[in-house]
Amino acid sequence: MDKLRVSLLGSTGMVGQKMVKILANHPYFDLEKVSASPSKIGKKYIDAVKWVESGDIPENAKDLRIVSTEPEDHKDVDVVLSALPNELAEDIELKLVKSGKIVVSNASPYRMDPDIPLINPEVNWEHLELLKTQQAKRNWKGLLIKNPNCTASIISLPLKPLSNLLTKKMIITTLQAVSGAGYNGISFMSAYNNIIPYIKGEEEKIPKEIGKMLGNLDNGQIINKNINSRVTSIRVPIKVGHMGIINILLDKEDKIDIEDIKKELKAFKSLPQEKHLPTAPRNPIIVNEDENRPQPEIDLKLENGMAVSVGRISYENNVLRLVVLGDNLIRGAAGITILTLEVMKELGYV
Repeated sequence: MDKLRVSLLGSTGMVGQKMVKILANHPYFDLEKVSASPSKIGKKYIDAVKWVESGDIPENAKDLRIVSTEPEDHKDVDVVLSALPNELAEDIELKLVKSGKIVVSNASPYRMDPDIPLINPEVNWEHLELLKTQQAKRNWKGLLIKNPNCTASIISLPLKPLSNLLTKKMIITTLQAVSGAGYNGISFMSAYNNIIPYIKGEEEKIPKEIGKMLGNLDNGQIINKNINSRVTSIRVPIKVGHMGIINILLDKEDKIDIEDIKKELKAFKSLPQEKHLPTAPRNPIIVNEDENRPQPEIDLKLENGMAVSVGRISYENNVLRLVVLGDNLIRGAAGITILTLEVMKELGYV
């Protein structure tokens, strides 16, 4: 089987490095081009990157020369993966799409446009059907696919099998690791021994993106699920791992059984599991029975960081509560990007 040729934008950042690791020896994809800031163009990847991942730089990436983000430098690849910062992504990605490239992006621009698929593969792989009409609507030669915000990626997984309960109100508090702000975000020293009770933009993005992912396809666009929700986002002094405390307010007549909820979460599978895709977790949702779980030190790397861990499941006074934890750099960013591309290949979109 011929592998798809892949370019990676933002290859030297935290998410980019995770993608480089996941793409090493990937059965479907070959990493052929890496891009980074203009000052690094022409350098070998090994010389351009400040490697912070465990283990060595993969052999297939070490000697790749950094190229620009211009379409001319990516004309020989099949797909472009983007780990670009939000402030750079819009213009660069749009130029590549207009030149005919398929771009799968982790950046926020265009996420909420109704004809742009915002994909968390187990949650809404069906929304890739938007790609059948996107080119004609936009007059683009290529295609644009977006990943959700890292916290929305994690929280939406357990909400998918519970989506029929989201009829009244949902209150979410997120505890988000410092790495969620990227290299140039808040410094670890600013967060050390500290808690910062506000993260700019998160409280608006998370409910909107969850509503889109849980929405329905209708005539070539997504009709978002209307969820009455409120989110509070807090930065906490850990390196990796985003946690969400979810409280779902139910109607008095709603009768639920906690054991049934647990079974539903444990049993949840979707197309990535059915097709045994390389980056897919066998069990996307892992339910913890211990009352002091999930914890980042223990539960973060389950299923190579692609599963979310759910615990503290309870029902009292018409409120269903659960706590979810996920790896914001893998499940929330690098891994979800590559799994989305695997689904696209499986369905014939690339």
